[in-house]
Amino acid sequence: MGLFNLFKKKNPDNRLSTTKSFFWGKSTSGTVVNEHSAMNLNPVNACVRVIAETIASLPIDIFMRNDNERGAKEVPEHPLYHLLNLEPNPDMSNFTLIETMLHHLLIWGNCYCQLMRDGGGRIVAIYPLLPHKTEIHRNEQGEIYYTYLRDSDEVRSADIDKNKSGYVILTKNDVMHIPALSQDGMVGYNPIAMNKNSVGLALATEEYGAGFFANNANPGGILEHPGKLNDKEKIRESWESLYKGSSKSHRLAVLEEGMTFKSVSFPPEQAQFLQTRKFQLGEIARMFRVPPHMIGDLDKSSFNNIEQQSLDFVKYCIDPWVIRLEKAFCRMLLPAHERRKYFIKFNLDGLLRGDYETRMKGYSIGIQSGFMSLNEARTLENMNPISAEEGGDSYLVNGNMKSAKKAAFGTEEDEGGDNNDS
Repeated sequence: MGLFNLFKKKNPDNRLSTTKSFFWGKSTSGTVVNEHSAMNLNPVNACVRVIAETIASLPIDIFMRNDNERGAKEVPEHPLYHLLNLEPNPDMSNFTLIETMLHHLLIWGNCYCQLMRDGGGRIVAIYPLLPHKTEIHRNEQGEIYYTYLRDSDEVRSADIDKNKSGYVILTKNDVMHIPALSQDGMVGYNPIAMNKNSVGLALATEEYGAGFFANNANPGGILEHPGKLNDKEKIRESWESLYKGSSKSHRLAVLEEGMTFKSVSFPPEQAQFLQTRKFQLGEIARMFRVPPHMIGDLDKSSFNNIEQQSLDFVKYCIDPWVIRLEKAFCRMLLPAHERRKYFIKFNLDGLLRGDYETRMKGYSIGIQSGFMSLNEARTLENMNPISAEEGGDSYLVNGNMKSAKKAAFGTEEDEGGDNNDS
């Protein structure tokens, strides 16, 4: 009892979870790393996009459990089906909503959505909230509530009072909060903050490369003069104005009064510039559990393993995020009295389909083994069904292709078609 009450009253907190505690964080390499600078890094951007776009493209099905038998049937007439598959709100499609939610989870570690309800309590719209402006709290009674920082530019034009910026309080029923990996189970870790040194090193090498080529791919150096200079700063500014930058390449330098130029910077090959950039690409792919070939690194990919890597991507990267979303949708979108009867699933069949020959072999095994009908296989290929009279719904077994009922009971009747022994 005591432990439960202590947990209930604890204010959810995580030093690495909110943008406010991390926004200006510096990595060991000296580069400033935050959620916005990380998204400007190509490997991070590519990983986020491939995960978010893949999951956003999946159909979302709503099922109703059968009362007296195993299994479930799809119920597209459920009110949530339209919100999750077509239009979650008047301003965006379901693809945009799911993509935005995954972006927030992958970069900030938390996804918040405001749930708009009608007078009967039914959800009529779902809007994403910016995670760096949303905070989670507990009141003295241990109840969860959220605050959202509304800026002045977010005030609706219909509002008479234009000074309505500030914190807006939202109840637990108003917000769908999905945390990523978490310490307290309430607020997710910020993935960029936890991996800021890896991201920072990648940013540093990118900045170094950009600066190197901006200087005409020439390293910095020292201008030496045999005598004493009265205005060193003026000579440096004059040199840089004449020779610094790719637009001033191949100019002929004229050195007077015995002045010489000596390079002091390491060339990129000695600094292992390319090797470092290559290694950081793998580091970031590993951070998001994305196979390197999916973000353009084909060094260790071949025709023999790339299909297996794609299946691993679905199993070890996409599937955990999908399950996280499914559990949250079932718990927060379905009314309490419907949660035992209905459930929400993303359809991953399209991601798990192999090439044409592999799919045909799989269908053949399923049909001959009696657990798949012709029409079930044709539905997966978006083909028109065969009528029941022609055997489209029959379940067959190997051998003489008897129906499952006939093979089990030895009867002469055959359901769904004319399948003869001869």
